[in-house]
Amino acid sequence: MSLPQVVSREEWLGARREFLRKEKEFTRARDALNAERRELPMVEVDKDYVFEGPDGKIRLLDMFEGRRQLIVHHVMFDPSWDEGCGNCRFQVRDLGHLPHLHEKDTTLALVSRAPYPKIAAYRERMGWTVPYYSSYGDDFNYDYHATLDESVTPLLINFRTKEEHEAAVGPWDIWGTELPGLSVFLREGDQVFHTYSTYARGLDILLFTLNYLDLTPLGRQDP
Repeated sequence: MSLPQVVSREEWLGARREFLRKEKEFTRARDALNAERRELPMVEVDKDYVFEGPDGKIRLLDMFEGRRQLIVHHVMFDPSWDEGCGNCRFQVRDLGHLPHLHEKDTTLALVSRAPYPKIAAYRERMGWTVPYYSSYGDDFNYDYHATLDESVTPLLINFRTKEEHEAAVGPWDIWGTELPGLSVFLREGDQVFHTYSTYARGLDILLFTLNYLDLTPLGRQDP
C-alpha cells in the first residue's frame, strides 16, 4: 500500500480545505438521509414472537425493558454452532456505553437462533453484559430475513428477492444461511412496530474501530 505524498504545510492545508468541503457535503447528505430514515413508514408486529433469556420465556414487548425503542442485533449463531461468528463477535465487542442509549429511551439487545444454554455459556465466556436472547424454534430471524431458508419463508436477501439478488450479485447461497443484521422497533403502549432493518455493510457505521481506522492513512488494513 502506497503512503500519502509528502508536501509542504501550505500544500497540505490547501488539500485539507478542499477535502473539508467534500466532508461537509457528505455530512449534510448524511443528515438528510438520517432524517428520511426517521420518516420511513412502519408496520405493526402482529406475530407473538417468543424468546428465551436468563429469566425464561419473554415476548418482543418485554425486550424493550419498558423503553419506547428497541434495537435488535441479529447475531449469527446457528443452533448447530458452538459459538457466534467472528464478525458478529467483533461488532458486539465494539459496542459503546449502553446507558447512553437508555437515557434516550432506547434498549439494545442481541438475538440468535442458537438455544439459550449455548448463548448463556457464550455470553459468559465473552464477558458481555448486553442482553442476549435466543429465538430458537421461533420464526423471528426468518421473518426479519437474518436467516435464509426457502422452506420457511421466501428469500429476501438485503431486500432483494432470490431472483433479483442472483441477477444483480450472483448465487445467493454463497452468503450462507445466516446474515448479520439489525432491526429497529418502536413501542406505542402495548403495540410494537417495525421501523427499519439493515444488513451486511449497513452495519459498518456502527463499528467504533472501523470508523476510527477510516480516518487514518492505513485505513482498515483489510487483507
